[in-house]
Amino acid sequence: MNEIKPITKALDVTAIRAEFPILSETVYGKPLVFLDTAASAQKPNSVIQAEVGLYEGYYANIHRGVYKFSQDATEAYENTRETVRDFIGAAKTKECIFVRGATEGINLVAQTWGRQNIKAGDEIILSYLEHHSNIVPWQMLAEEKGAVIKVIPILDDGSLDMVAYKGLLNERTKMVAFAHISNSIGTETPAKEIIRLAHGAGALTLVDGCQAAPHMKIDVQDLGADFYAFSAHKAYGPTGIGVIYGKEALLDAMPPWQGGGDMISTVTFEKTTYNDLPYKFEAGTPNIAGGIAMAEALKFIARLGQDNIAAHEAEVLAYATEKLSALNSVRIIGTAPRKGAILSFVMEHAHPHDVGTILDRQGIAVRVGHHCAQPVMDRFGIPGTVRASFGVYNDKDDVDQLVAGLKKVVDIFG
Repeated sequence: MNEIKPITKALDVTAIRAEFPILSETVYGKPLVFLDTAASAQKPNSVIQAEVGLYEGYYANIHRGVYKFSQDATEAYENTRETVRDFIGAAKTKECIFVRGATEGINLVAQTWGRQNIKAGDEIILSYLEHHSNIVPWQMLAEEKGAVIKVIPILDDGSLDMVAYKGLLNERTKMVAFAHISNSIGTETPAKEIIRLAHGAGALTLVDGCQAAPHMKIDVQDLGADFYAFSAHKAYGPTGIGVIYGKEALLDAMPPWQGGGDMISTVTFEKTTYNDLPYKFEAGTPNIAGGIAMAEALKFIARLGQDNIAAHEAEVLAYATEKLSALNSVRIIGTAPRKGAILSFVMEHAHPHDVGTILDRQGIAVRVGHHCAQPVMDRFGIPGTVRASFGVYNDKDDVDQLVAGLKKVVDIFG
C-alpha cells in the first residue's frame, strides 16, 4: 500500500470546500453554512465517486465469486481493512471488524463478550457523557445478567470527575465504556488515563470514538484500548458502515453474534464451525460500496493530516467560543479545557428548536435537542441545546454567519 503523505501546512479551506459538492448548494436562497458535522459529515467527491465507480464499473458480490468483477470488488473491499488498520494504529487487519456503525459495534461487544463474561453482581462503568448507544446496550446486558451499572459524574465545566472515577473502580468492575469525545458538549476525555486505571483494576475498556476519529490522531495501541468503535459517516464517509476494533485475543475468545454466510467455515445440520477473524463477526452480504468508499474517506483525512485538522478545528472552536461568549443571551454548555470541535449552547427566552428554525432560514444548519445524550442534559438541568459542530470545511466566516443568525434570534425573542 502506498504511504499517505500528510500535508504539513495550514489547511486551505477554500480548496477543501471545493471537494464537497453539497457545499455549493443554497438553502432558502442563502449559501449553506453546515454546522452539523457531529451528527453526520458531508462527503467529498472521492467518497462519492468510489461508490459510483463500483456500481457503474465492477459491482459484484464479494468473497465468493471467481469471476473478475467479484475478484475486483473483493480486493477493493478488503484493501479498506488495511486502510482502517493504519488509520487507527491497530496491530493487525483481523482486529478491524466491519459493522453497520459504532452502535452495532458496541452492541456486538455487549452481546458477545458481555454475555460470555458478565455475571450477577459484576459492575459496568459508564460516564454521564455517553451517547445512548453506549448506555442502552450495557443496560440491556446488566438487566439480563443481574449486573450493576455505575456512572462517572461530570463537573460543572463538563469534564469527567476523575477522582470519583477512581473511587468507582474495584474488583467487581469488568468493563469501562466511555466516549473519547462527547457528542453533546464536546468534552475530550483523558482516554489513556481512564484505560490505564481500568486495566489496573482488572477491567476491560470500550471507547466510543465517533467524535474523535474524524478530528484527531487515533492510536489504539498507544491508548491501550481493548475495543474502539467509530462510524464512517461522521468521518466524511458513507452511512451504513463502521468499525469495531478489538484486541485479537479478545475477539478470538468471543462467540459469533450473528449467523449466516461468510462467518462460517463448514455447515452441516449436525454442527457448524466458524470462520477466522475478522469474518467470524461479519455475517451476510456486507455494505460493499460503503466499505470501499470508507477507505476514500479515511485517506481524505490522512491526506490533510490529523494534526492539521485538529489545529484548524481548535482555532475555529476558539473563535466561535469567543464570539458566542460575547452575546449576553447565550450560555455555553460544556467549557472543559480540552474539547472537540463542538459548541453546545442555550439562549435566553428562545427554545433550541426555535433557534434552529430561525437559523435554518438563514441557510445555517445546526442540531437542536438532547443529541441522544439525555443524561448530560439532565445534569445541567436543561431539555436540550443548540449544537454547532465543525469540520474541515468550516472556517471563521461560518462562525460569523452563525453569530449574525443568533442576533436575529435575539431581535425576535429579546
